[in-house]
Amino acid sequence: MGRLFGTDGIRGLANGDVLTPELALSVAVAAARVLIESDASHQPLAIVGRDPRASGEMLEAAVVAGLTSAGANVVRVGVLPTPAVAYLVGQAGADLGVMLSASHNPMPDNGIKLFAPGGQKLPDELEEKIEKAIADGHGLVGRPTGAGVGRVHDLLDGAEHYIKHLLEATPHPLNGVKVVVDCANGAASEVGPTAYEEAGAEVIKIHAEPDGLNINDNCGSTHLEAVREAVLEHGADLGLAHDGDADRCLAVTAAGDVVDGDEIMAILALAMRDAGTLTDDTLVATVMSNLGLRLAMKQAGIRLLETKVGDRYVLEELASGGFALGGEQSGHIVMPAYATTGDGVLTGLHLMATIASSGKSLADLASVLHKLPQVLINVPVKDRQAGAAAPTVQAAVALAENELGETGRVLLRPSGTEHLVRVMVEAATEDQARTIAERVADEVRTASPA
Repeated sequence: MGRLFGTDGIRGLANGDVLTPELALSVAVAAARVLIESDASHQPLAIVGRDPRASGEMLEAAVVAGLTSAGANVVRVGVLPTPAVAYLVGQAGADLGVMLSASHNPMPDNGIKLFAPGGQKLPDELEEKIEKAIADGHGLVGRPTGAGVGRVHDLLDGAEHYIKHLLEATPHPLNGVKVVVDCANGAASEVGPTAYEEAGAEVIKIHAEPDGLNINDNCGSTHLEAVREAVLEHGADLGLAHDGDADRCLAVTAAGDVVDGDEIMAILALAMRDAGTLTDDTLVATVMSNLGLRLAMKQAGIRLLETKVGDRYVLEELASGGFALGGEQSGHIVMPAYATTGDGVLTGLHLMATIASSGKSLADLASVLHKLPQVLINVPVKDRQAGAAAPTVQAAVALAENELGETGRVLLRPSGTEHLVRVMVEAATEDQARTIAERVADEVRTASPA
């Protein structure tokens, strides 16, 4: 069996060759065996949530069957954002959390994300143990019977608990802020607009009617055209866009200009520094963040630490140093004082609180960061590792780096969740960045055709 877990759990075409109900059941049994210590006096508890996509119903049934067959009691929380499930795991003192979502991926995909006690994401070594347990068939023997089989309950007010937590974590009322929220027909379609309204904002919600099939369909954080148009139409102060499981947030200004995760991190880092809550004046970001973020933070006297791509690695760095803010350009923003994972609604609340408390527009706040032109090309490949490691590709990268010198950079990485190799180039001009990115991408396509 190959590696199951990517940078954000297990993901793939639901009911396809890999992500089947059989796999979901096996993962649930193995996770219960690995994560839950055997204790005759303690029947373990697992929290299970999902986003609205249709296949989540099927996979939820398989996961619940697997967990209960391993002796775990299960609380189903239904459709909720990923960070809400992580929060409820911590609040309930659960031994395990399972979120069924493919985040920003198209509707036919789905995924399995696992949380350890406290709502923390799993470290690599635990994922490897789960994979080994599945491969060894450990879930097929020694299952409990009779009263040892787990029971299933439904939590009907999980959203209310989560919203209350979000409001308590909001540093300033949002009175006077008018916002358009694109919910991506996803897991935040109810809790996002409700939290923003209860915090004081005037909310116009779009793509907030999930039917199981329309999640991320030309909407949300990967398709910002709709929220830009709605902001201009309604004369809003800003727009926010979430993805399918609402662990990320991107924004647009009143003029419709995109404000990405780097700019949001810069805004929040400065606000937290001024409030004295930015631990050691340090921000954690990934290698994908724009060079402009590094320059802006250096000018502001804020240290920037870099990690590998993936919010799990940002989380690890935040935990190791006790830092207060980190995230990714894609809009995964993590504030450990309030959340154990990226939380798009929490990010939106803090961004709007900064606007409300400062009296400045989003455009003014974002102007602290001057981004270098950056071009990202996602190259479909058959083998993402081979596509990135081919000698011809590495030679093209070396040539590009020599050409750019200190005026830019090239970043090449296999996707952790899709059959893609991501080619990112920053340069002094967009034309130069695009020319170099296309050249490297062509070599990737040749090395590993899709």
